Amino acid sequence: MLRAPPVRNYVIGPHASLEMARRGLSEEIIRRVLAAPEQQLDARPGRMVMQSRVEMGDAAKTYLIRVFVDVDREPAEVVTAYRTSKVRKYWETAP
Repeated sequence: MLRAPPVRNYVIGPHASLEMARRGLSEEIIRRVLAAPEQQLDARPGRMVMQSRVEMGDAAKTYLIRVFVDVDREPAEVVTAYRTSKVRKYWETAP
């Protein structure tokens, strides 16, 4: 698992903005994940997946917020983001 510095200077691309609205993810949640991700995974050269577990909803269910960000440009660009309840499926454990 590659460790990159937190992403503080970024833009949210049009596709990501649309998907965030559709999926009920606020820019504040995205900002928090990018500033202090629990995990950072290399998706491909120049693109990282930054993810954190977040409690959301009335019943405070834990979701994994996954933010795909192109880090090979300045400012970095958020490509898409989503939440999933399948934390164990995407959570990377140490070998």
